[in-house]
Amino acid sequence: MWRNYLTVGLRALAKNKTYAFINIFGLSLGIAACLLILTFVRYEFSYDAWLPGADRAYQVQDFYQPTERGGEEYKLQLTSFVSGTALRKDFPQIERLVYVTRQPIVVMQNGEATAPEDSMYVDGPLFEILQVPFVRGDPRTALNDPNSLVLSETEAKKRFGDANPIGRTLTLVSGDYTADYRVTGVFQDLPKNTHLAMNLVARFDPQTYFAENPNFLTSWNTQGGAVYVKLRPGVDAADLMRQFPAWEKRNIPNETVDGKVENAGDVQDWRLTNIRDIHLGEAQMAATTPGNDKRTVLTFAVIALLILGMACVNFTNLATARASQRAREVALRKVLGATRRQLIVQFVGESMLVAALATLVGLALVELALPGLNAFLDADMQIAYLGTEGLLLPVIVLALLVGLAGGLYPAFYLSRFQPAHVLKANKSAADAQGSGRLRNLLVVAQFAISIGLIICTAIVYAQTIHARTADAGYKREGLLQVAGIATPQAEAVSSTLLQEIRKIPGVTAVGRSTIAVASGNNSMTGVKRPGAVDRVDLGVYGMDPGLTEALGTRLIAGRLFSESQPMDDATTPSPLDMDAERALAARGINVILSESAAKRLGFADAQAAIGQPIQAGLLPDELGLLNATVVGVVGDVRYRTVRDPLQPILYYYQTDRYTQMLVRFAGVSPSAVRDRVEGVWQRLVPDIPFNGRFVDDIVRNLYNADERRAQLFGMFAILAVVIGCLGLFGLAAFTAERRTKEIGIRKVLGARTRDIVRLLVWQFSRPVLIANLIAWPVAWWLMRDWLNGFDVRIALGPTPFVAAGLLALAIAIATIAAHAWRVARTNPVHALRYE
Repeated sequence: MWRNYLTVGLRALAKNKTYAFINIFGLSLGIAACLLILTFVRYEFSYDAWLPGADRAYQVQDFYQPTERGGEEYKLQLTSFVSGTALRKDFPQIERLVYVTRQPIVVMQNGEATAPEDSMYVDGPLFEILQVPFVRGDPRTALNDPNSLVLSETEAKKRFGDANPIGRTLTLVSGDYTADYRVTGVFQDLPKNTHLAMNLVARFDPQTYFAENPNFLTSWNTQGGAVYVKLRPGVDAADLMRQFPAWEKRNIPNETVDGKVENAGDVQDWRLTNIRDIHLGEAQMAATTPGNDKRTVLTFAVIALLILGMACVNFTNLATARASQRAREVALRKVLGATRRQLIVQFVGESMLVAALATLVGLALVELALPGLNAFLDADMQIAYLGTEGLLLPVIVLALLVGLAGGLYPAFYLSRFQPAHVLKANKSAADAQGSGRLRNLLVVAQFAISIGLIICTAIVYAQTIHARTADAGYKREGLLQVAGIATPQAEAVSSTLLQEIRKIPGVTAVGRSTIAVASGNNSMTGVKRPGAVDRVDLGVYGMDPGLTEALGTRLIAGRLFSESQPMDDATTPSPLDMDAERALAARGINVILSESAAKRLGFADAQAAIGQPIQAGLLPDELGLLNATVVGVVGDVRYRTVRDPLQPILYYYQTDRYTQMLVRFAGVSPSAVRDRVEGVWQRLVPDIPFNGRFVDDIVRNLYNADERRAQLFGMFAILAVVIGCLGLFGLAAFTAERRTKEIGIRKVLGARTRDIVRLLVWQFSRPVLIANLIAWPVAWWLMRDWLNGFDVRIALGPTPFVAAGLLALAIAIATIAAHAWRVARTNPVHALRYE
């Protein structure tokens, strides 16, 4: 019996090859897309879950709340050093706490200086918390001793080849800090599904390293590193965090600034975030690796199910459409003794056969597409068929469910035919009845999904292009950004370095600052006008007289800084010299404001701010606010992404301690300028590796994640359209065949070919038009919410909605036009000769 069912099923597929291809290929596309997307979703949720003991490992994250003074909201994966000290002291529930800071590190080896990527200092045995697998050494003791060093496999091989690196010595240079380190361990290269990025981990003493900057160790508003904790067994992180408000009051001292009592805890909240939740967590600022948005990832999961649903709709649609064409076969089977149960089993079995074939093809497509998707996403996703996370059982269940969904209705519908009624009326395939309304509703749902995805793709692409090209207040083209100039070696030759770079052919300007494009640093202070009750928060950064020209920003009013004006110079010695700070407080300085900073301080316009006195928190707290005079107002510069609010800035001038250098060039190739700047650097600062990038590249990389997201949406939109069109093609073929006699009669009565084509095209265009009415408001609501995450965004106009609707309509018409034209040109004699 089963052999007979299989034979009949295969013959039914072979009898109509178009129907079989559309059903199997369309369903396999849906299954493959669903499996690929869900694999990606599972991969995103798998970050750091592979680490042993991950359930007890947490990162302390710092959340700054916006204030009435204009302070910005920050959700940081960093926190202050003192917060870790206080947590260690007050909570015995914490078994281990380690502070991690990513200070610039240069490695001296065999007389050669290199700057390894992803290097860090730690103040304790980090690998007791983050239990990374080791290939050499003991992770529990590798960082127990001062000046111990652990390398990744790749870094160890790069430095020592195949030799055993344990016990070997490397010299680390970081600012004024130089020390010899002994290699005590080598850990396996980290997989890509981790928030960690580390190739070199060195144990250090924070008290020694920050000896010249003691404020770093005691300030609750200085976030220069991450704190990782390991909780004792059975400790609930949520219970611990409920004690944080009281902990803040016990530990954070009040400060009196400008006669007002303030507390750093009033604007900060600390949270414990499990390391498995960091990648998709709320805090993504100052992340060591790019994170992702949990809502976006879940959106992809919904899209996966929608695409699979579309494929199942096609399957069911065509199955129900074709079901009525087998009425005579069912009637004859019943006459020959077949029971209704046997017929149901037969048709459900045929449906499962198609689903099984489609599943096998879908799995093959997944295997073929996965390497390309990994390369596109820079991931290492893998598919396992066996084990606790294997796909074999879910895929089998999926094939059974799809087979049942597509086969149950036709089976019950066909098996109820009465043989006498069917055979007496000589019911043919073309005459059988079917529910067109249900099929139209399903087609509407398919195209609503397709149109929605097309709209989302267009808007995400448009916003990404807008973000990369929007006016940021400076000229991106022809700008080289050089980091690492704050090192003692570079500062010792800073004047010569600037002069030599200015002499390079094509270089038109060179400027230095303590902030640059996507530099990742943030510095804020309170500023007010004399007589004002409250201060406002402004960004505060150093700039030299050449920065404005190098950036290509506008001078709106007043003048720029000048080396010939003593009041412009705010330089004080480092480390802190209180006598020099008091002298500066007695003298005052000149400052420059950005246009938005002048507005935040209440000036009517830029010109009104020139010559006006202000007071800024640029001194140690015990000395109060520093008197300053505004000598210039420059255009706003957006140093961060368009997701972040534009920061109003107060600029001051100093002669040293700059962190970034910007080189403006024109009329020469970018690579030639970079090579010449690097040549000057290597000649004057040979001990520090050159780190120069073009601002164009920096800005482009800022939005890679958004572009990738748009491309993924685009891929899925194309898949959805293809699946929808496959179903539409099958239904059009079925409908055209079913209405052959009707069309013949219409032609006999005088209908022209174009009238017939218009009739059929309109029949299948209506569901697409209705789908627009469903897709537009849903896509508008989703995209409005997404665009609200940007400080600068495109207007949500009608263009992408109309364009997506017209594109879907054009695709639908193109899909069915061939059938409509072929049927309309058929000679009516062939359709009516039986009658």
